[in-house]
Amino acid sequence: MTIGATGVTGTTGQATGARNGTPAAGPAPLAPATLRALEGAGLDVADVIRAVWSALDEDFRYGPDVTSAATVAGRTVSADMVVREAGVVAGLPVAQAVFDLLTDYLGEGTKTAGPLVTVTALVADGTAVAPGDAVLRVSGDAVAVLGAERTMLNFVTHLSGIASATRRWADVVAGTGAVVRDTRKTLPGLRSLQKYAVRCGGGENHRMGLGDAALVKDNHVAAAGGIAAAVRAVRAAARSTPTGAGLVIEVECDSVDQVREALDVGARFILLDNMPVPVLREAVAAARAYDGVRLEASGGLKLANARDVAATGVDYLSVGGLTHSSDALDLGLDYRGAA
Repeated sequence: MTIGATGVTGTTGQATGARNGTPAAGPAPLAPATLRALEGAGLDVADVIRAVWSALDEDFRYGPDVTSAATVAGRTVSADMVVREAGVVAGLPVAQAVFDLLTDYLGEGTKTAGPLVTVTALVADGTAVAPGDAVLRVSGDAVAVLGAERTMLNFVTHLSGIASATRRWADVVAGTGAVVRDTRKTLPGLRSLQKYAVRCGGGENHRMGLGDAALVKDNHVAAAGGIAAAVRAVRAAARSTPTGAGLVIEVECDSVDQVREALDVGARFILLDNMPVPVLREAVAAARAYDGVRLEASGGLKLANARDVAATGVDYLSVGGLTHSSDALDLGLDYRGAA
């Protein structure tokens, strides 16, 4: 699954930003090409700006990049972001945003009437890449390029690692009819970006927060006095939410008896928690006697058993490790020479 467009170019240095994570009044401080790239990828622009500002604040909280200012001020450079290992790339529009938002973190001597850096995406997010592939090109002020390098790479290597891991899971279950989904086990402040990376890798997103869907878990069941009581209580409360009666209610079950209880009370989305493959088959058989039931396997899933789980007939495999444990994809910024 590729997201965005190859050859998207943006220029940075003319847009005005804000320092220390404080948003400026008026339009988003991004170049038009960057805005188009983010929106075209389905990313929340405000979330991206907040995450990038937070990252830049960490690097510049003690002052400007003294090393680069002392050694490369007044120079221009061209560089490529190059893949070191096979995987799936994600986060290139975020890299463009890093350069746009960098402007107010640089010294006054770097600000010009024209663009500081031109950023060109050479592939689309979601593209499978191999060692040696160039995925992004930057050209312009050397202080700006070096100032953005680590922040840009932190985002792209992390998001590409998630996309690459997701693709491996999606490939393993391909042809079974099952889909790989993420969870809310995300890094604080990066949920929308991490879930975007899952989509780049061919997965689907579970709920984004606590309010866009209901998940009745074991603690809710214990507090309510049983699955039936919990489902009825959530269904009644859902009427006062923005989604209303259409709120999706998923029920976690760890036995076939609980699955039957949930189905009998009208639940049509069941999470099958930590069930061995034979028990999953039994639960699927019980659920398919009802119309419109969706089933999600969760807990104890590994690439080695993913296809066996998918073959039981479940609709989804829930994999929290996509967002909380994926290794970064190795990419680096290789300098091509003066711009």
